[in-house]
Amino acid sequence: MTPSADTRGSAALIRAEDSVLAHNYHPLPVVVARAEGVWVEDVEGRRYLDMLAGYSALNFGHRHPDLVAAAHRQLDRLTLTSRAFHNDRLASFAERLAALTRTDMVLPMNTGAEAVESGIKIARKWAYEVKGVPADRATIVVAADNFHGRTTTIVSFSTDATARAGFGPFTPGFRVVPYNDLAALEEAVDATTAAVLIEPIQGEAGVNIPDDGYLAGVRDLTRRAGCLFVADEIQSGLGRTGHTLAVDHESVAPDLVLLGKALGGGIVPVSAVVGRREVLEVLRPGEHGSTFGGNPLAAAVGTAVVELLETGGFQLRAAELGGVLREGLGGLVGRGVTGFRARGLWAGVDVDPEIGTGREIGERLLREGVLVKDTHGSTIRLAPPLTITEEELRGALATLEKVLTT
Repeated sequence: MTPSADTRGSAALIRAEDSVLAHNYHPLPVVVARAEGVWVEDVEGRRYLDMLAGYSALNFGHRHPDLVAAAHRQLDRLTLTSRAFHNDRLASFAERLAALTRTDMVLPMNTGAEAVESGIKIARKWAYEVKGVPADRATIVVAADNFHGRTTTIVSFSTDATARAGFGPFTPGFRVVPYNDLAALEEAVDATTAAVLIEPIQGEAGVNIPDDGYLAGVRDLTRRAGCLFVADEIQSGLGRTGHTLAVDHESVAPDLVLLGKALGGGIVPVSAVVGRREVLEVLRPGEHGSTFGGNPLAAAVGTAVVELLETGGFQLRAAELGGVLREGLGGLVGRGVTGFRARGLWAGVDVDPEIGTGREIGERLLREGVLVKDTHGSTIRLAPPLTITEEELRGALATLEKVLTT
């Protein structure tokens, strides 16, 4: 029997959530009940253009038919075995994901934070077993204003006071340097450094894009220093920026790449660490694991995601529509927008603080039928599904112009 939908209205459902849910998020006041493609519908039947796409988890839109079909087929066969047994979907998923990302091996997990934690563990173990760093002395260099998740270890190297306050004591072994600063990075790296862990584009910080040559410089520095380059592509990867990976813009091959969000197609949580065989092979049975990591349902959906990306069509679409996005935002500079950063279908837009905070702009856009989310201060991010049409994208930009100029 299919469970019946909750028939309460938006206001009642929001009050109910506030009374029983821990307050770890501050959602916009909309209660989504249905979705298709780039459009969502609330419980009262109002439609909204989704310009957030689940922070890139919905790169292929809501309920993409190929992904839903793959999930339905697998639901009728097998959903979970745990890794105590092999399953008939995992090998193909791993082979095709490794080929797509031009890597050797895959470690399947569930969430982005798990992928980051896994990357940290692998880098430390590699440092001890391969590089020869003394036990418990390994360090990892990260960038200020990073966002890699909210586990205890990850917030230990966050520079966001909200993410850190009240959660100590913190995990040691991390050094923080300014983002996009190769000189500071080189100064921080030494014989104890296991890895440099960075986002090729900092999403939560406002879609911060480094200077041309920065990623290639990180790759060169880590090779010279004999440490790993770990790229967190959980938000930036899988087509979002106009390439399969954001590091592809500089033809850089990290030692490990962390993937998540879009890898689950907006249907199930799927993440992975992909990278060089000689790095991932430091893991041995029993040293790391996940009950749901690599489960058959996740592998089936993940394989369907890889199939969508293998053609290159989504990457090309993001690159082409990215030009429309940049053009539209450029026309708003000085007219409510003080600056923006964009790559592919991803942008951080700085709104004039006199017009409103990012939260206030999000609420105004909500009333006009467009969903976005703020990052910090007066910055909003735009990250529509890669399935958006040019007409829909121009419509969203026109709505943003209306909100900012009237």
